[in-house]
Amino acid sequence: MSTDDKNRAIAAAILPLVGGAENIGSVAHCMTRLRLGLRDRSLVQDQALRALPAVLGVVEDDTYQIVLGPGTVARVTPEFEALVAAGTPDLAARGAAIKAARKERNATPFKLFLRRIANIFVPLIPALIGCGIIAGLNGLLVNLGWLPALTPALAAMASGFMALIAVFVGYNTAKEFGGTPILGGAVAAIIVFPGVAKIDAFGQTLSPGQGGVLGALGAAVLAVYVEKWCRRWVPESLDVLVTPTLTVLISGLVTLFGLMFLAGEISTAIGDFADWLLANAGAGAGFILGGLFLPLVMLGLHQALIPIHTTLIEQQGFTVLLPILAMAGAGQVGAAMAVYVKLPRNGSIRRTVKSALPAGFLGVGEPLIYGVSLPLGRPFVTACVGGAFGGGFVGLFNMLGDKVGSTAIGPSGWALFPLLDGNRGLGETIAIYAGGLLVGYVTGFVATYLFGFSRELLEEFNVDTEPETMPATSGAPAPQPAKV
Repeated sequence: MSTDDKNRAIAAAILPLVGGAENIGSVAHCMTRLRLGLRDRSLVQDQALRALPAVLGVVEDDTYQIVLGPGTVARVTPEFEALVAAGTPDLAARGAAIKAARKERNATPFKLFLRRIANIFVPLIPALIGCGIIAGLNGLLVNLGWLPALTPALAAMASGFMALIAVFVGYNTAKEFGGTPILGGAVAAIIVFPGVAKIDAFGQTLSPGQGGVLGALGAAVLAVYVEKWCRRWVPESLDVLVTPTLTVLISGLVTLFGLMFLAGEISTAIGDFADWLLANAGAGAGFILGGLFLPLVMLGLHQALIPIHTTLIEQQGFTVLLPILAMAGAGQVGAAMAVYVKLPRNGSIRRTVKSALPAGFLGVGEPLIYGVSLPLGRPFVTACVGGAFGGGFVGLFNMLGDKVGSTAIGPSGWALFPLLDGNRGLGETIAIYAGGLLVGYVTGFVATYLFGFSRELLEEFNVDTEPETMPATSGAPAPQPAKV
């Protein structure tokens, strides 16, 4: 079976289990999940869906999210959209209405704000990853003195996107806030234009790129409000000329003589604070960040960190926070392995652990979170303990002067190795990160093995279920939530 046929078969298998094309209101995807807006939640066959070999897990939020894993989801989604569109010609209009109704009913203002932030930055992640890996390869070649004729070309490929990232942020911001995307990009482009070096603001000469992504975000939001004001007051006959002109003019002037300076100060403060925190309290900060990241993910609050990561990458070339936060996944993997050992009779849970561990090692934690640790209760807490110790380990080395960073956001676990960078040699950076993963694995395992199960929890779950060697296609129901 070809790759296209395989992806089409996965989409075709999923569609009837979520109620068919008529039940789909919207289709989207992120790094790992197929996100569906459903018309009738009761039509979904959860157990059958979880039993599909390609499905790593299911998450419910403002959308119904099917975890397929990185790479797979990007290929399955177009096939799924084609099947849905073929079955529902009026999908777009009805889907938009359903999505709007669901958001209005379920989203708090704060969560809506975080989702908007995510919608702005998540589409940029593939480019950040690709350019980050090329940057790492280029750095390796430069250090080794290999292929000197090629390294300038690689440097251009790696740096081109980051040099213009403000434009993409402005475009996505205007799109997300209901403005004309190209106008948001046009205003944000002012920030990276070399000619701003001739402009004085607040007694200082502006620098191209000053304010970075935060300035671009603010400029584009302002452009949206100016544009909407113009749409209300400018006569229709003049709209095509006056509205875009006033939008760029007003927003541009405010950006040049206000936002760039303000956003630049905030961006600098973020970088300085991150450096100070890890230099002076690295182990403690890493312990807290690594321990709290899994709960942040559960609450969706981790999205607030995306602009901070992007700002650090833009300023320093890498974000020192991501390798620390990635330790949460290591604690999760260690906890899952302990669950496997502690429940030798429960073939259902052990089979879930075995199928989800490869994805967990690569940084895709949802199958282990929602299929193993969270339903069991205590293992989720002990997984956080593993993440805390792993984060503390990486933070300690940051405090000792060895910065460990990532040139892109998105991947974690083993998938983060190609994106690692720091202020020392690459070998040392990799060794510290690998050491943090090992500490996370071991601590998560030990904490879960010793403290992750009460007597009642063992009596409830260490019982004979389906054989562990049962074919994966038969599926196994996730354990029911237990008391911590």
